[in-house]
Amino acid sequence: MAALTDQELELLLGAGETDCVERKRNTSDLDRVREAICAFANDLSDRRRPGVVFIGVEDDGSCAHIPITDQLLTNLGQIRDDGGITPFPSMEVRRAVLKGCTLAVIIVQPSDNPPIRTRGRSWVRVGPRRAIATPDEERRLVEKRRWGNLPFDAQPIPGAGLTDLDLNRFRLEYLPLLVSSDSIAQNERTTEQQLRALRLIDANQVPTTTAILMLGKSPQGWIPGASIAWRRVAGSSLTDSTLDERVLTGTIPDQLRRIDEIMDSSISNSVEMGPTVHARSQGYPLQALQQLVRNAVMHRSYDGTTSPVRVTWYSDRVEILNPGGLYGAVTPATFGLPGYTDYRNPTLAEALKGYGFVERFGQGLEIVRGSLLANGNPSPEFSFQPPEAPVWVHVTVRRQP
Repeated sequence: MAALTDQELELLLGAGETDCVERKRNTSDLDRVREAICAFANDLSDRRRPGVVFIGVEDDGSCAHIPITDQLLTNLGQIRDDGGITPFPSMEVRRAVLKGCTLAVIIVQPSDNPPIRTRGRSWVRVGPRRAIATPDEERRLVEKRRWGNLPFDAQPIPGAGLTDLDLNRFRLEYLPLLVSSDSIAQNERTTEQQLRALRLIDANQVPTTTAILMLGKSPQGWIPGASIAWRRVAGSSLTDSTLDERVLTGTIPDQLRRIDEIMDSSISNSVEMGPTVHARSQGYPLQALQQLVRNAVMHRSYDGTTSPVRVTWYSDRVEILNPGGLYGAVTPATFGLPGYTDYRNPTLAEALKGYGFVERFGQGLEIVRGSLLANGNPSPEFSFQPPEAPVWVHVTVRRQP
């Protein structure tokens, strides 16, 4: 979709608040900004045109004369993937001088995969009104989905049906974690309607990839590579004897909880022998390893591969292999740099955020590096294979010296 020109922005600014324009004096309440972005991304009126949030303008349209700093623009840009809005909106943040007033401008594109939520609630805009979507409005948003444009994790799996999902788990665990309690109480929708609203089944009640991964009774029957392969080696070479080896299957939440237990046990059972004492050695910070495994599970490819995420625990290091490569804006040159994030599996990422496996999108590597530094470990080592067009991401975490 073509970017809006300054001339087009001036016309929108002068037209007042409408179903595609919202004015704000400042960013003192970022939650209100998120609600506006959410409403424009949902595009209830189906205009298929971008919505704009102008920051730095009074309600009457006059200039508020607030400083539009680089830090302000950075903070606004981080709204896209800080986890406050799910799935991720398509948006642009920039500084603009309109009618002599310097403003921050957020341009939000309509989503192909509504409803978009913030704090578990869907927001919509009809004319100048912004409000939580009613059950009828949310059903209209679901009907607007453009299935052909959606990523693989939001696509239905041919042959699967509702009987392949653990619906009790959906009602008791998944739904309360991803949707606010007041929205659940007010909507009084059927289970099928709730599944559709959360991008877990299509119009024909066929489960999506994310539904099978998070709620499937037998996920590996549909997606064979959706597992974590764990191996603990006695020495520092892959040819050394194996102390423990297993493949973790089941839903992704079950796999992640189990790998957490295994890694925690492996750390806790490391013992340093002294002349008079046996001291437990924290050779690795668990938080760093958790982040790396969760990132691998979230960002890997589930399409066209039967390879699992591999975690190999050597005597001197831990290696994690992700069968997904880099994606979108993330390249070998931009990997790990602030502001460069992209998501192959946005619906799955939304689910993992709701479950608490992801604290804040885009912060995983920062947490890893900080945890390793605090524990005295070297920085993680990343490699991409093949380098020119990676389809594997390999990370090595070396033991605390």
